[in-house]
Amino acid sequence: MEGIKQNLIEAEQKALTLFDEIQKRGLIVEGKSEHTLNKEIFDLAFQLFGIKKYWHKRIVRAGKNTLCPYKENPPDLILQNDDILFFDFGPVFENWEADIGKTFVIGNDPEKLKLQKDVELAWQEGKAFYLQNKNSLTGADLYNYTKELAHKYGWEYGNVHCGHLIGNFPHEILIGEELINYIHPENTTLMCAKDKNGNERFWIYEIHFVNEEKEIGGFFEQFLN
Repeated sequence: MEGIKQNLIEAEQKALTLFDEIQKRGLIVEGKSEHTLNKEIFDLAFQLFGIKKYWHKRIVRAGKNTLCPYKENPPDLILQNDDILFFDFGPVFENWEADIGKTFVIGNDPEKLKLQKDVELAWQEGKAFYLQNKNSLTGADLYNYTKELAHKYGWEYGNVHCGHLIGNFPHEILIGEELINYIHPENTTLMCAKDKNGNERFWIYEIHFVNEEKEIGGFFEQFLN
């Protein structure tokens, strides 16, 4: 199992390098559409790593679209001055999946900068809670804790779950869409439980905080185990 975990960690490190390069190359600018930025990131990933395969749809969401959870498909928006946006990318490196989400802010709007900071701080707090209670924690337990984190930081939680399993591509076809595979309020199975073949399961943890009234959201996700 350590070999599987190491492969997933290495895939994530490459995905984080991609995010660093997006910033270094100044791709996140006002006046550009979500679709255009998405395409530029796809091209950069191919240039850096030869990646053409993604295990889920590539997401770039800005402005009011940051309220939308993964399964929605809102209309394409243009990035604005003082905008907030997030990425959710699932590149596949040599058949090992990564899943990275991160929030960015164009400009200096203090509330949007706070949201950008809060989603990452809350993720770290949620990870610490998970590690402290790893052997007794259900998916429902971590979801409910995460929802309380949203309130602690002054936001609402923006999705019906806060994470999911990850693994060797294509894991979604292999495990299906059952709630047991999500960090979901109705998942009462221990997160440390093995899969049906007796193998360790590996998790992606997501934070999605929103303010519906102000139409802004922030997102952060990474490998949890």
